[in-house]
Amino acid sequence: MIARPDRGAAVVMVLGTTSGAGKSLLTTALCRHYARRGLRVAPFKPQNMSNNARVVVGPGGQPGEIGSAQYFQALAARAVPDVRMNPLLLKPESDLRSQVVLLGQVDHGLGSMPWRDRSEVVWPTIATALDELRAEYDVVVMEGAGSPAEVNLQATDVANIRPALHARARCLLVTDIDRGGAFAHLYGTWALLPPPLRSMIDGFVLNKFRGDPTLLDPAPRLLAHHTGVPTVATLPMWREHGLPDEDGVFDDRSMAAGPITLTVAVVAYPRVSNLDEFQVLKTVPGLRLVWARTPADVSAADWIVLPGSKHTVADLGWIRDRGLDLAVIEHARRGRAVLGICAGLQMLGDRVQGSENGARGSVAGLGLLPVTTTYETAKIVRRTNTRLGALAGPWAALSGVEFEGYEIHQGRTQPTRDPGGTPTGPSGEGSWWQSGPVLGLSVHGLFEASSTLRALFGASATPLDAVFDGLADFVTGHFDPGVLDRLVA
Repeated sequence: MIARPDRGAAVVMVLGTTSGAGKSLLTTALCRHYARRGLRVAPFKPQNMSNNARVVVGPGGQPGEIGSAQYFQALAARAVPDVRMNPLLLKPESDLRSQVVLLGQVDHGLGSMPWRDRSEVVWPTIATALDELRAEYDVVVMEGAGSPAEVNLQATDVANIRPALHARARCLLVTDIDRGGAFAHLYGTWALLPPPLRSMIDGFVLNKFRGDPTLLDPAPRLLAHHTGVPTVATLPMWREHGLPDEDGVFDDRSMAAGPITLTVAVVAYPRVSNLDEFQVLKTVPGLRLVWARTPADVSAADWIVLPGSKHTVADLGWIRDRGLDLAVIEHARRGRAVLGICAGLQMLGDRVQGSENGARGSVAGLGLLPVTTTYETAKIVRRTNTRLGALAGPWAALSGVEFEGYEIHQGRTQPTRDPGGTPTGPSGEGSWWQSGPVLGLSVHGLFEASSTLRALFGASATPLDAVFDGLADFVTGHFDPGVLDRLVA
């Protein structure tokens, strides 16, 4: 493989027939594969729609947000994550509205703009970010969004077609064969692409295959006959790869051996965010992870966790509508562990007030923590280093534990009555509060720290480098020989 500084970095693009086809996983694997070949590699996703985000460096060193998948892809590529790797992030606040984050910063003007009018405004920023990365790296592994065959959106597409053509990318099209209809998905997607992009598809990838590969014949040959595109990889189903799902609530099946001794129920409200921080719990020996949507789901839990949310007040109402509020309160009354993170902390407090997502008001929280959250215009986006103080009860093992995390929130939480402990945190703001068995944190990342896992479970997580290496070995081992080298030649 030869780097091409005169023409800019080679661009390999991973497109999908649907959301959830496996684009993020394949992109991450390719980032590590090319990095292990000694190339300077950067991930790039022009537009991402996700409430899973991470804090990274932005222009001038200012912290900004990108999708969690691109954060992990940058680490897989052995690159420093920065906002150019995901220049446009859409964070859904309701079925009809998303917060728009451009180059790491919230842009309220773009958020109020009609969807179809937005593309021409954001495209120059996306193109510039891509061009800059191509000038600085040898290879850019670009991930599409959804499907490029959504013909209703093709005229204003900035996520798939336009960036692929702009970079003259070599493209792979991946599909989830476990869902059924994979060959129809591949053919239909290919057929609906504009001819210039159709000619840039170098190979089809079948993902999540279970069974005897010989049973696929003659479908790949017939598909190649109709399209001229070979099927270059068949990836078996593999749930133990160690990466969180990019889309929605991921599979909560435990990957750890041994009898279950601890059940952790994470409340999965409609606008739940940053679920990727719980991925590691699936591998803790003896721990069962449950996504909870009803009181019955938490009835047998040892811990209840209220995670982040993109719409705290709406999700708090959803909890009340289902009677989960009473279940959480009763759980705490019995002295059993309750944890709130970010918006979950806010829900556990006395009150949430101010203007959130354009709606002003004041609503009562669950009253389990002596704090009130006030929503303000300014958004807090920063990486943090948190040292927990003296904790008691079910959280005593975390006393004095230090971990690196991140904050992404608009609400500012302050004590409204004696918190039963001295809250500590950056800039004088409390980063944690405890009242009896209830602990609240404004910081994400508790379970991703080895110090926390050792203190709580006596366990350790697989190092990320080992996860990325294992993923690259698995994925590249199922590609036809020479294919991945030819994509960057």
